[in-house]
Amino acid sequence: MARLLFMMPAASYWTLKDGTRHATGYWAEEFAAPYRALTEAGHTIVVATPRGVIPTVDMMSLRPEMAGGAQAALDLEATIRFAEELRRPIQLSAARLEDYDAVYAPGGHGPMEDLCADPDAGRLLTAALASGKPLAIVCHGPAAMLATRFRGESPFAGYQVTAFSNEEEDGVGLASRARWLLEDELVKLGVDYSKGEPWKPYTVVDHNLLTGQNPASAQVLGEQLLKVLN
Repeated sequence: MARLLFMMPAASYWTLKDGTRHATGYWAEEFAAPYRALTEAGHTIVVATPRGVIPTVDMMSLRPEMAGGAQAALDLEATIRFAEELRRPIQLSAARLEDYDAVYAPGGHGPMEDLCADPDAGRLLTAALASGKPLAIVCHGPAAMLATRFRGESPFAGYQVTAFSNEEEDGVGLASRARWLLEDELVKLGVDYSKGEPWKPYTVVDHNLLTGQNPASAQVLGEQLLKVLN
């Protein structure tokens, strides 16, 4: 069975351009869907965050209207409640790629606050991409790719990538309030960015890099990662 590192944000808020803090963290479905698929298949999960902080779930992601209904919201809550890995994360600085068979990074706006500039996130993603081991990242998780820049260059340049789109950010009412938009910054990074229909599953696979556009893509991405591991 495989051992996977879930790289997650420590941030519980996202600082907007006017200086206000938007409450956030990780998006429930983006953790829970791959977590269920992988653990039910017998794989081991280790959560890592900056400073080993217990990650915060974005409460909006547990609302029935955002989760896909009341029962779906309850199922997400149950998965998070029973996921002991969330309550004993290791420090991201202590994570070594050689200890894991794959890396996964969920989104939520949390990575837009911390992982986007975290040197350990950049180190791990750079190593994972070069190793050939599966590297799966979804929604706002690709913000961590911005931390891989060295002297203006990133190893992700030229790779086919998807992530939360400007249109979707506008749809949640935050595009005009953001300091920067993920789609724009990824394009500046040099990736070959593409997107599907807003809020619908859309994933892209390029060599060992698997990316998903939005929360609806997390289940599909988890299944793709599981197939690669098997």
